[in-house]
Amino acid sequence: MCGIVGYVGGQSALDVVLAGLRRLEYRGYDSAGVAVPADGGLAAAKKAGKLANLEKELSDRPLPSGPTGIGHTRWATHGAPNDANAHPHLDNPGRVAVVHNGIIENFAELRAELAGRGHALASDTDTEVVAHLLSESFSSCGDLAESMRQVCRRLEGAFTLVAVHADEPDVVVGARRNSPLVVGLGDGESFLASDVAAFIEHTREAVELGQDQVVELRRDGVTVTGFDGAPAEVRPYHVDWDASAAEKGGYDYFMLKEIAEQPKAVADTLLGRIDAAGALSLDEVRIPASVLREADKIVIVACGTAYHAGMIAKYAIEHWTRIPCETELASEFRYRDPILDQRTLVIAISQSGETMDTLMALRHAREQGAKVLAICNTNGSTIPRESDAVLYTHAGPEVAVASTKAFLTQLVACYLVALYLGQVRGTKWGDEIVSVIRELSQIAGQVEEVLETMEPVRELARSLADKNTVLFLGRHVGYPVALEGALKLKELAYMHAEGFAAGELKHGPIALIERDLPVVVVVPSPRGRSVLHDKIVSNIQEIRARGARTIVIAERGDEAVRPYADHLIEIPETPVLLQPLVATVPLQVFACELATARGNEVDQPRNLAKSVTVE
Repeated sequence: MCGIVGYVGGQSALDVVLAGLRRLEYRGYDSAGVAVPADGGLAAAKKAGKLANLEKELSDRPLPSGPTGIGHTRWATHGAPNDANAHPHLDNPGRVAVVHNGIIENFAELRAELAGRGHALASDTDTEVVAHLLSESFSSCGDLAESMRQVCRRLEGAFTLVAVHADEPDVVVGARRNSPLVVGLGDGESFLASDVAAFIEHTREAVELGQDQVVELRRDGVTVTGFDGAPAEVRPYHVDWDASAAEKGGYDYFMLKEIAEQPKAVADTLLGRIDAAGALSLDEVRIPASVLREADKIVIVACGTAYHAGMIAKYAIEHWTRIPCETELASEFRYRDPILDQRTLVIAISQSGETMDTLMALRHAREQGAKVLAICNTNGSTIPRESDAVLYTHAGPEVAVASTKAFLTQLVACYLVALYLGQVRGTKWGDEIVSVIRELSQIAGQVEEVLETMEPVRELARSLADKNTVLFLGRHVGYPVALEGALKLKELAYMHAEGFAAGELKHGPIALIERDLPVVVVVPSPRGRSVLHDKIVSNIQEIRARGARTIVIAERGDEAVRPYADHLIEIPETPVLLQPLVATVPLQVFACELATARGNEVDQPRNLAKSVTVE
């Protein structure tokens, strides 16, 4: 999500910044802008759309040259992707410019304060309040770094901020909380960026800022402090990737990078959606509460991986709201004459927001009078525009065709919608919702924990590279996880892979079980719904008795499955409904590694496209 570049040095800052933004285009964005202190003032330009639009603007109306500058590519969160909401944002006198990644959760409160003091804000963004706050602080202390520290102490949320001021034309200041910011150390020049790819052609010496730190860049070096002003220790490191690998963060494939980004993506999707009292506040969901209370049926439409997210959402929605919920393949939806009316809520899930089957399904639903809520990762895309409301996931751009972090964030968004419906309809007590939110907020750390233990899974995948078939079994929410695991293997390894509801094994699929056949089994937590657990342990015994090679994904400490697992993959303890968020991760790693071992192209599998824009 979003790209940031800052520069101080002997080169033309505008050239360096624009080149850096080009290196960050892979991240995805919907607008771009730059700012340069020059001639005693501050010059800025910004345009919606691709970087080429900004470059044309600069060609038609050039900015003055200078040794200092900042730039940004925006992935919209607050406000539409248009010129006014693009970064940088300036204060009213036009003396300070700021760019920002992340979400400032208390921006509405700060905006109201500023308006009360006579500030006129020109955009719909949370970012612009920072420019005005920096302006106020600078007028008192006359130091941009100190102003940044003072302002950051007032901000809530996750953010990376980079700013320049006309009165300090040789300084760039950056700040970081829960969002990456990297310093590049050159010879007589310094760089700031959200990714080393932006400056890798200039220097490979870098420093990654820690939490709640402010950095002041000058040509001759950098100074790093905490938000409290105390000097901070930093860890310099040498980047040994080439420019191409830098875009992938040093990973061999975008998919590996995106799997590794999942803890942050999960955390980002929760940001700004819980108020001070612990209640859900989904500002994007503009369907009136009265309409949601009257809904008597929910239908989820989606395709592929998003459909599996919808299958899991069905369990959560029905459990937490007691509203009947159906999950439909969008490609089949309108052809079966579905029963819809004004009291039906349709949830359309799409990573790209352009999936044609899903788009046609939601159009049909709206024609029948149903309300449509989109869950999407791409701001401004067609599906959110044509829906009554939207809940954006904040996965950031997903380059690899096989979806990973988009899936996990879709799940988080589905859980938020389910809880919100429970809150609006009164089917969940406030303390129950707070409890689930608390559990959800712990998931990012648990996904990180899973990722740190994946080497045995990679070894297992490599050992199965010569197999032709892998089966996947699951119960309850583990069944869609099994389907997703099989889909990933089909997409990446080009293997025959099938997912089954474990209870259906004896109704036909058990005929496929033969000696040494790999079977992956997703085991639900033994806590809460022990009957589910006991049943699937019986399924594992059945297939192992017939010589299958059992690969068991189970909660840490689940001793009941250990005797029957040829390979045991342990995951952290999680509530049953939330377990897919951690149980899916080993299957992603497994498929990616198996595809690599078979010599396949991981990021762009054959015959597949990232966004399916035809029916």
